[in-house]
Amino acid sequence: MMSRKLMEVFTDYPHRSFNYRQLAAKMGLQPKAAKSLIDGAIKKLLKEGKIVSVDRGSYKMKYREMFATGVVDMATNGVAYIMSPQTEEDILVKSGNLLHALDRDQVKVLLYARRKGKRLEGEVVEIIERKRIEFVGIIQMSKNYAFLVPDHRKMLVDIYIPKEKLNGAVHGQKALAKITDWPEKASTPFGEITKVLGEPGDHEVEIHSILAEYGLPYEFPEEVEREANEVALEITQEEISKRRDMREITTFTIDPKDAKDFDDALSVQKLENGHWEVGVHIADVSHYVTPGSALETEAYARATSVYLVDRVVPMLPEVLSNKVCSLRPHEEKLTFSAVFEMDEEAKIHNRWFGRTVIESNHRFVYDEAQSIIEGENGPLQEEVLTLHNMALKMRSERMDDGAISFDKHEVKFKLDSTGNPVGVFYKEAKAANHLIEEFMLLANKSVAEYVGRQGTKPSGKTMVYRIHDDPDPAKIEVLGTFVKQFGYSVTTKGRKAISQSLNALLKEVRGKGEANMIETLTVRSMAKAKYTTQNIGHYGLAFDYYTHFTSPIRRYPDVMVHRLLQGELDKKKSPDSGIYEEHCEHSSAREKMASEAERASVKYMQVKFLEGHVGETFDGIISGVTDWGVFVELVENPCEGMIRIRDFKDDYYVYDEKNYCIVGEDSGRTYQLGDPLRIVVKRADLERKQIDFILAKEQPNR
Repeated sequence: MMSRKLMEVFTDYPHRSFNYRQLAAKMGLQPKAAKSLIDGAIKKLLKEGKIVSVDRGSYKMKYREMFATGVVDMATNGVAYIMSPQTEEDILVKSGNLLHALDRDQVKVLLYARRKGKRLEGEVVEIIERKRIEFVGIIQMSKNYAFLVPDHRKMLVDIYIPKEKLNGAVHGQKALAKITDWPEKASTPFGEITKVLGEPGDHEVEIHSILAEYGLPYEFPEEVEREANEVALEITQEEISKRRDMREITTFTIDPKDAKDFDDALSVQKLENGHWEVGVHIADVSHYVTPGSALETEAYARATSVYLVDRVVPMLPEVLSNKVCSLRPHEEKLTFSAVFEMDEEAKIHNRWFGRTVIESNHRFVYDEAQSIIEGENGPLQEEVLTLHNMALKMRSERMDDGAISFDKHEVKFKLDSTGNPVGVFYKEAKAANHLIEEFMLLANKSVAEYVGRQGTKPSGKTMVYRIHDDPDPAKIEVLGTFVKQFGYSVTTKGRKAISQSLNALLKEVRGKGEANMIETLTVRSMAKAKYTTQNIGHYGLAFDYYTHFTSPIRRYPDVMVHRLLQGELDKKKSPDSGIYEEHCEHSSAREKMASEAERASVKYMQVKFLEGHVGETFDGIISGVTDWGVFVELVENPCEGMIRIRDFKDDYYVYDEKNYCIVGEDSGRTYQLGDPLRIVVKRADLERKQIDFILAKEQPNR
């Protein structure tokens, strides 16, 4: 027992030495009374090699260096957290111990011995791999040199640019700089300007800044374009003979009005036994994009198409994404299909997978299909209504199984002829969206089961899955505590009970002022979906097996899935999972990057829209509370800005983290998450992509 108590002292102070009096004092014992016990325990610890003698009668814990590798998550206050699979928690590294590491770098960390009650700390001893060395920012000139002040909020140091490395950039311009060196004793890295983007605030400059910030290429390499242009547009009879010919079956697409790449189509026909044959047909990208080709290399590097507000950065060149592979009406197309025999209750009696050739009879936009569902006459009316009724039943069954009903509120902009935003609105998912969604989910789930399951057990074969882990119980507890303030409740125990409770919450808040905020917080309480070869199911969809099969024009994982499915159909030996797992990690990282770039373009357009409304008054809802201010989302148009603490002039306000509010010290007045507010647009800063509000004089009753 004495040995254990001594080791607790040494562990709490791993770099200090102690004599027996100091040890006794640390343990709250009288030195004389404890001397013999301490001496005996010291001898035992010395013999076990847990401590060393550093001086006569003075001892210290034997230091064993322990290392971990991980990825830097930089905080805006200068400290960093290293996310490592080798430790149970993130490792705190203070700013002076970062060895010039930057956000998302892969590093090696020396772990400090943990002090009792303290978090795990360490210091960076090696930068294994830089995540990025190019940054977008504003040029600030001095007489003989310049600095690039980065836009990236987690890049906390400026980049020193010698005058001869400016590449024509002048003071105040936006530019792209590359870090070329970072001397050990220098506080800032050295760099050079690689591209001058132009004047801040200019629309094209800002959009190109977003592209450069996230490493999104403006164009395809010449070799890739050349390969794409050499792809044969005509489909040969020889190729058709290798496939199931479904050209005579009624087939159609349903897509957004502005879509150009049609990944998927649906076919439907009545069978003699009274059942329906429903085909989910997906562009056969893997027929054209083959391993070892320049197209393949570029598709993998990009891994995803990126949808900015006013443009698309495609995964594949336009000749493939918008023409050859796109399932355009009245054109023969090569497809990879999942075909189901279903009854009118949407029960599956048979299924088939394989390569096909189709010809779409009609291209619906969502609004056109929606009008048919709502009772208006239109083309292919029976087919659309048949699939709609099946989709309703499949959706209901998913919800009963524990799927969570997240109806995504996507921010959309109405743009004028020059690309300027003249309106902002939420895109609402309606029945036509759900029709497509349910059949895509069915195909994705069925393909994953076909390859990944043998009877009731995993097949052990390599497959790319889209997984979604169970929610963190602590986050569900926090969500439950928060929504209780609005009169709602969330069950926090039991997998299925939690999902049913969340569905009830999302249904109850729909259409109310706090709906978007609670939906956002609910999403944040969930785990993040990702790609992997290690299947754990998809919690949000309530599927034991799930993959992405239905969008290979814009997602590289779907191309991998097509190849793995074809290998299974051909009864080939299952490939090693190692390289596929690497591809999954890359695809998940690129997906995250694309999401961040898309959010940045939305934020820029919101700022640009409100730039024309400075000084105007709007109603809003408090959507976030921090120690430096409150975020407010406008009701009339979904733009979010901040009222800074210093702009609350009637009192001194303090942040109450537990209750998601700020509280006036003298008045006791609170501004809480979900409160209605009337605001005035104070500033719309395009350069910083920031919107500032102030309180209007008259406020709504609450």
